[in-house]
Amino acid sequence: MLEAYGSALAYLFGNPSSFLLIIFSVIWGIAFGSVPGLTGIVGVALLIPFTFVFDPTAGLLLLSGVYVGSTFGGSISAILFNTPGSPEAACTALDGYPMAKKGQAGKALGIALASSAIGGIFGTIVLMLLAPPMAQFALNFGPPEYFALAVLGITAISAIGGGSVLKGLVAGLLGLGIATVGLDPITGTERYTFGNLSLLTGISFVPAIIGTFALAEVLQRAGERTSTADVITDVSTKLPSMKEFLATRFTLLRSSSIGAFIGALPGVGATTAAFISYSEAVRWSKRPQDFGTGVAEGIAAPESANNSAVGGSMIPLLALGIPGSATTAVMLGGLTIHGIIPGPLLMETNTQLVYTVFIGMFVANILMLIFGIRAARYFALVLKAPYALVGPAIVVLCMTGVYALNSNIVDVGVMLAMGAFGFLLRKLQYPIASFVIGLVLGPIAERSLRQGLVISDYDYWDFASRPITAVLLIGSLASLIYGFYGQWKRHQIAQAAKLSRGQSG
Repeated sequence: MLEAYGSALAYLFGNPSSFLLIIFSVIWGIAFGSVPGLTGIVGVALLIPFTFVFDPTAGLLLLSGVYVGSTFGGSISAILFNTPGSPEAACTALDGYPMAKKGQAGKALGIALASSAIGGIFGTIVLMLLAPPMAQFALNFGPPEYFALAVLGITAISAIGGGSVLKGLVAGLLGLGIATVGLDPITGTERYTFGNLSLLTGISFVPAIIGTFALAEVLQRAGERTSTADVITDVSTKLPSMKEFLATRFTLLRSSSIGAFIGALPGVGATTAAFISYSEAVRWSKRPQDFGTGVAEGIAAPESANNSAVGGSMIPLLALGIPGSATTAVMLGGLTIHGIIPGPLLMETNTQLVYTVFIGMFVANILMLIFGIRAARYFALVLKAPYALVGPAIVVLCMTGVYALNSNIVDVGVMLAMGAFGFLLRKLQYPIASFVIGLVLGPIAERSLRQGLVISDYDYWDFASRPITAVLLIGSLASLIYGFYGQWKRHQIAQAAKLSRGQSG
């Protein structure tokens, strides 16, 4: 292995232009990730034709750098405008934007940037050391295990929305319900499409989250007079102090591990990793009721997880030839164009290429720290403009980006409808986080459950007694009970405090 890394370093230092490619790709990725609707997938796809100019190693360095940069870039607009630039950053908006509204936008951006770098470096190290064994372990995951993993994330709904357990559950069920729109994954039967052919493929996730977050925010700001407290002014990125870093160390370690592992599962991706990590951060927190109001853990968990998943998603791509995410699926196309066939033999036949990419991703994560600060500073200039101009500009940008995804006007309609729905949820004080978790994890849970039951011939015991499935389901049940107990305990403490104040008065 040391010889392979030595060969990779010799390639990089023998081709100084490789470092320029990494720098360019990180900047390109941050730019595409930060603009709603463009996403890293578009950024990677646009650069594939240009990789013909370079050798395969340089081409893959270019694409992987874009992937790294774009995953962080989405958090900038999520924090400053409540408009996730990419699906992976949707979870970051839940606490990032509230923290920015408190006048701590710079702190929120700093936490997101540092967490992204830590998660990205962690995922890359896992990729360097454990790619073959993790790829083999990931193959043990079948539909029952995917179902149990999704259930584990969904059960965190019981702990989100400290004000009302009932509202959290209702919001989560609404998300699960909307996720069922489209064709039945097993029988192909139409569900809730009302004869509209455009809804056969279901509610597209990107238009849904952009509407729920960005458009709902614009509607809310338009309906109320902006107070001085709501104006985001402090936007100079501030990396966390050592004290703040240590306070989130367990969240970072747990979320980075979850991100790397989920990233290694074929077809799951960074978005799911971010939401499950956020769920676990809520579950393990001593103050889960504060999530959604602007807490550091609520930013650190999804950002470290989605960037760690970048390294993780490269594991099945390189070791098995199976894309770990939508972006790596596009990268797979780029590799095959160059005549590189990912799979078990790749790490033996193209040693220099594989290990050069490992080192390149490591460097890209470090460069992300430098350019991320700059990018946030330029985005912050927009905040100096009156919101009467910024708000409509966000709507136009979102509509353009959503339409550009599939050149489908129905996606724009979905975004507008979800914007109105998200605005209604806010007005009625239902937690957005629960709704989005249901929307993201619902399809994974349903499809995996149906497939798993078919495979097990509807033997529920056989389905649930598989070792990994059983462990995850028991953990889900225990956490659900613990979540309800925590809510009950906080209610009791609040009632006791209220009674005490009444007696003293």
